[in-house]
Amino acid sequence: MALEIYNTLSRKKEKFAPLKKGNVNIFVCGPTVYDFSHVGHAKTYVQFDVIVKYLRYLGYKGFYLQNITDIDDKIIKRANETGTDWKELSEKYKKEYFKDMENLGVNSVTNYASATNYIAEIVSQVKRLIEKGFAYKISDGYYFDLKKDEEYGKLARRTSIEGEDAVSRIDENEEKRNSGDFCLWKFKKTNEPSWKTEIGEGRPGWHIEDTAITEKEFGSQYDIHGGGLDLIFPHHEAEIAQMESISGKKPLVKFWMHTGFLNIGKEKMGKSKGNFSTIRDLLKNYSSEVLRYLFISTSYRKPLDFSNESLENASLSYSRLRNICENINDDKKLNKEFLKEFEEAMNDDFNCPMALQVLWKLVRDENADGKYNTIKKMDEVFGFNLFKKIEIKIPNEIKKLADEREKYRKEKNWKKSDEIREKIKKLGYEIIDGKEGWKIEKSN
Repeated sequence: MALEIYNTLSRKKEKFAPLKKGNVNIFVCGPTVYDFSHVGHAKTYVQFDVIVKYLRYLGYKGFYLQNITDIDDKIIKRANETGTDWKELSEKYKKEYFKDMENLGVNSVTNYASATNYIAEIVSQVKRLIEKGFAYKISDGYYFDLKKDEEYGKLARRTSIEGEDAVSRIDENEEKRNSGDFCLWKFKKTNEPSWKTEIGEGRPGWHIEDTAITEKEFGSQYDIHGGGLDLIFPHHEAEIAQMESISGKKPLVKFWMHTGFLNIGKEKMGKSKGNFSTIRDLLKNYSSEVLRYLFISTSYRKPLDFSNESLENASLSYSRLRNICENINDDKKLNKEFLKEFEEAMNDDFNCPMALQVLWKLVRDENADGKYNTIKKMDEVFGFNLFKKIEIKIPNEIKKLADEREKYRKEKNWKKSDEIREKIKKLGYEIIDGKEGWKIEKSN
């Protein structure tokens, strides 16, 4: 079957066909860099990493663009709270975000676009919205007039805020024509960064940053826009209103894709709720491959319940998978039957859980040929590094304990041997016994 993608705009799966044959332009909303990124971010960015890698697997030239919001109300607030320069703050957390993505194996992004590098493009968009009558000026800035856009709300199928929406940026001013009108350009305030421009000294609103970036890099229309469910309204709705009003071309995006929430208990993980774990902290205890396994084992559109139990289950499953793969040799063949099953699963709206089942089926099939190269090809999409040799630096303390355990094993003192094995396990390492001896591995 040909690739089908669930389109949030139409609420159904549609056959994928890019605007330009063989080329796919993809934009995914990146982070606001005022703090360390959390595991909810990791879910979205790992899942889109897999999606983009599969598009390239199919032979598309995929240009994957991600923005970095490096000027924003949240950044200014945090800078003021900590007595830090806003630019230093955003640069610090931008670098930390890049480290997180590298550590997670998210390497499919073609270009990261920082909003502050697109001030001229932002101003150009605001000017054109003013000229076309979609924007108006009040005391604190220029706003978009929602009454001028009859189709506003077509993505979310509503025009009012709900509980899970990303509403941290609320542009409040009694002078606004309509309660939902959002700010395009914020005039300068004391102790806030600003740029001198033709439309006044100030800084961009949140929504206009993304359309300015995508218009510059892709033009007024492109193939795929992704992000978390909470961004559908008002953020993505505002993007549509801005760009379609400027260009007169519809749709802005052919396919809107949204990832489900990562939940703690029954609540969405988020900094505002205080129930988040940072990516960097989690990577101290679990490998990036384990986190990727956890995220890939659930459909990108579905919520994921995040817990110690789900992490441990993913860790065990990944370890089993990797251990089996260690004993698979290259027979220089490719199993087209299993690859076809894999592609059928992925072509069904990137059904990773089903594709993962195909991988397990292949791994366990004793009679299948071409295992090594077929698994390797699937792993180009998943990023599990199943055949990559991992060099682990073992602390001297662990090595001494392992040698001591081996001494007791030779003496057939199994009680002492098991006691030391447990001690090693508590320190985060594991002894694997095999036909050719034993080895030490870091526990996932």
